[in-house]
Amino acid sequence: MKGLATGVGSLPHTDAASALDLIFKYVPGVPFWPQLPKRDFREGMVAQFSENLPCLRIQNTDIIFDPKNREKELEAFYEKVIFEDLDYFRISDNFALGLHKFCQRLGDSDLSRIDFIKIQVTGPFTFLASINDENGVSLLYDRIFRQAIIKALNMKLRWQVQLFRKFDKPIIAFIDEPYLSAFGSAYAPISREDVINGLIEFAEGLSRDVLLGVHCCGNTDWSMFTDTPGVGLINFDAFGFQNKFILYSASLKSFLKRGGIICWGIVPTQEFGAGENAQALTARLRQSIDELVKKGLEEKLLLESLMISPSCGLGTLEPQKAEQILRLLSEASAFIGKNL
Repeated sequence: MKGLATGVGSLPHTDAASALDLIFKYVPGVPFWPQLPKRDFREGMVAQFSENLPCLRIQNTDIIFDPKNREKELEAFYEKVIFEDLDYFRISDNFALGLHKFCQRLGDSDLSRIDFIKIQVTGPFTFLASINDENGVSLLYDRIFRQAIIKALNMKLRWQVQLFRKFDKPIIAFIDEPYLSAFGSAYAPISREDVINGLIEFAEGLSRDVLLGVHCCGNTDWSMFTDTPGVGLINFDAFGFQNKFILYSASLKSFLKRGGIICWGIVPTQEFGAGENAQALTARLRQSIDELVKKGLEEKLLLESLMISPSCGLGTLEPQKAEQILRLLSEASAFIGKNL
């Protein structure tokens, strides 16, 4: 596990094959399906998982909440949930071409180098915070709809697990929750209890062979994730927030002891510059590990449960810069494996 690398999800390509070439070249141990928001608006992190969900409509490049038949649509939706109709929650290639091309590429590839297959879904809090109701109020305030979206995104993830299980590889599933970096502000209408209960419910029905992780690329209350049963991996921006993260050493200690994994986003994305190198990034990582060891965490456990990634998704960048970041990620993974 030490130094195993993967990506967050999005890439800036409009051609799925080009994106997959980079993924299988630079993160062959934990390849992931690429989200391609520049290819189509429907591949954006919210629109991508809105297909067939109650009261949500795509109009041009907007997601519209239409409550006209709210009760009827919710009733029909919950019928699909109750009967576990995973095919209803299928993500079509119009919304995720990278997902389907990834599946095809796996079917045509030698899988011997693959340790995990990584999939992802937008988390319910980020999803809800991105859409307003008919009065211009965030759907986060609508408890009934919040419950429905937790169920819906759970089913979207379970459909993916069903799709990729045929490759007989363990699966890492990221819940992408960048909105939770706003947690604790006056603009976040959710409590710590709301987040933990929502994540517990989200994890329902996911089999034990799925490693469920949460990605947040800003600072947040990391104990919300360490204290949530079912969450086994935390992915964070270690380039920008490692000093904030290690403040949660007590929670991280118990998290690691129950088998948790930390995926350090040590390769910068927006801040990436040509001067970055694997040795410098590893030195920063080593410094954080040493700080955690001083706070009582076991070094062996930290190293054995260490993965790395870019600090955030790459979808807004230029393809050349995205490749440079993935190349550095690959170099850092190799350097960590030999030197930590």
